[in-house]
Amino acid sequence: MKNLRDLLFNPNKNKRENHPKTKGLPPLKKSQKGIELKNEAEIEIMRISGKIVATVLKEISEITKPGMTTADLDDYAEKRIREMGATPSFKGYHGFPASICACINDEVVHGIPNPKKVIQMGDIVKIDTGAFYHGFHGDSCITFPVGKVKRSTVKLLEVAETAMYKGIEQVKAGKYLMDIAIAIQDYVEINGFTVVENFVGHGVGRNLHEEPSVFNTRTKDLPNVQLKAGMTLAIEPIINAGKKHTRTLKDRWTVVTADKQLSAQFEHTVLVTNNGYEILTMRN
Repeated sequence: MKNLRDLLFNPNKNKRENHPKTKGLPPLKKSQKGIELKNEAEIEIMRISGKIVATVLKEISEITKPGMTTADLDDYAEKRIREMGATPSFKGYHGFPASICACINDEVVHGIPNPKKVIQMGDIVKIDTGAFYHGFHGDSCITFPVGKVKRSTVKLLEVAETAMYKGIEQVKAGKYLMDIAIAIQDYVEINGFTVVENFVGHGVGRNLHEEPSVFNTRTKDLPNVQLKAGMTLAIEPIINAGKKHTRTLKDRWTVVTADKQLSAQFEHTVLVTNNGYEILTMRN
């Protein structure tokens, strides 16, 4: 997730994350504005990294229960990622101290797992994680309820997930990033929610964050890139129950809603194909 306000990700300073297993692969093709197009060998590796991420998120959603802490979930995620032959993408990235971002209720993004952060019945829990496998990253996020939650909360989760898929359905070579953004924004606003604008999706591959920025609302501030086969994108809208505004806590990582209302996020790593798309982090 790119933070536009704080410029957490600066593509001009981001070094390529190489791995010995990729040295024999053909060089990456470049699209417009330095966007990397993956070949079939690289895509196959990304299918594996994506499957690792999907597996971890599915398992976390199944084991989470009241009384656990977000640090418990982080420990579990790191163990499982390493058991499957990968390393956690997030741990150490720009100094982030954990393998997952764990957010509860009004926390929007970049929540640091904490042994004192106890999960309660009725919470909604957002887990974002990545896996680095043989030189390529997978990246995905889910939000899920713990026990019974209010009907309005169920609607927020449903709209957030559906909005992501509305965006993904626009993915096809020849389409544009704006097609994704319009589909997401219109669906969210019709349902009475707001889209957080100061965080956007991104390209993903050899680097956790690559070009292009995948925005979720209409904007003239970012390039409206035409999609090409071989692009791999992290599509990840964040949806708030209240207003779109956010603020960052004193830990300089955790972002919360300014009005303390709930926030939900879903994310998939998606491959652009000539005929449409392939979701590389599908959990089923």
